[in-house]
Amino acid sequence: MVAQIDRCYVHHRWQRALPRLLAYTLFEGRPLTTRGRWINPLVFANMALLKRLPLMQSIDRPVFITGMGRSGSTLLGVVLSMHRDVGFLNEPKALWHCIHAGEDVIGNYSKNEASYRLDAADCSDEMIDAAHRLYAAYLRLGGNSRIVDKYPEMLFRTGFVRHIFPDARFLFLVRNGWDTCQSVVKWSQCKGTAHGQEIHDWWGTDARKWRLMVQQLLRPDPRYKALSAMADHLSDHRLMAATEWIVTMREGLRQMQLLPDAVLMVRYEDLVSKPEETLQQIVAFTGLAPDPVMYHYASQSMRAVSSQQTFPMPEPIASLFRETMHMLGYHDQ
Repeated sequence: MVAQIDRCYVHHRWQRALPRLLAYTLFEGRPLTTRGRWINPLVFANMALLKRLPLMQSIDRPVFITGMGRSGSTLLGVVLSMHRDVGFLNEPKALWHCIHAGEDVIGNYSKNEASYRLDAADCSDEMIDAAHRLYAAYLRLGGNSRIVDKYPEMLFRTGFVRHIFPDARFLFLVRNGWDTCQSVVKWSQCKGTAHGQEIHDWWGTDARKWRLMVQQLLRPDPRYKALSAMADHLSDHRLMAATEWIVTMREGLRQMQLLPDAVLMVRYEDLVSKPEETLQQIVAFTGLAPDPVMYHYASQSMRAVSSQQTFPMPEPIASLFRETMHMLGYHDQ
């Protein structure tokens, strides 16, 4: 399935396939664990050209899907891409690497230093100009007026994003922690590959993402003192995923307090069990127009999944995990 386009997608609104194919081919890039990385030089050449062209249109209230991966973010993005006004970018890390060369925590395109957190102070006028030109080019080529960008790690970069787009909206997607962690492990088992001496998996190039998370998110935060003390010795992907989930969920809750008018929490479980009601809340929050075709597509394409099993956790991960579950309104098992 190319660009998340399947028969059901084409059946409901075939015109939406063009913006998805444009995003997939010219803007998103191919990350470490995917095929077709040969196309990346063409992607970067295309964006280098687009950054030099005149601004094609203004950017109105871009929507960012954030949170932790394996929480249904692609599913939500694909559903929103069915909206008649929306152009959807599915983790366009190549695009953002063109804007800020130090944002690549995975190591998809660079092994240089990278920052998990980015704030307004990390943003230059040149970056603002590049972001507006690239977004505008994508919207104009796809014939859309609103953009939805799914990039989970942008949760840690809201200050940076809002300096570029002051009217940005953030959808903080949450999912039961047990389900999320098990899904991360399965993804890494299926997608992980060895390239010579390097391992490419959920944690990037030889656990680059994990190391940066420990160094930049855990150690500077006194709440995670006990957790960071044991982080260097963790190798169980379930426990590593649980740690990432704790840090990410708490960051999302913090952003909700800081930016109540710009951040909306969306539960994955609500999205799949009552899609139309959940999407109506998202539409109202983002200022999109109601779209019955999108609602119908969601009702036809979404299916609730059964809960995953628990697994043993040592302290302090277990206590922080349980506490975070309760903060999000989940009942710990």
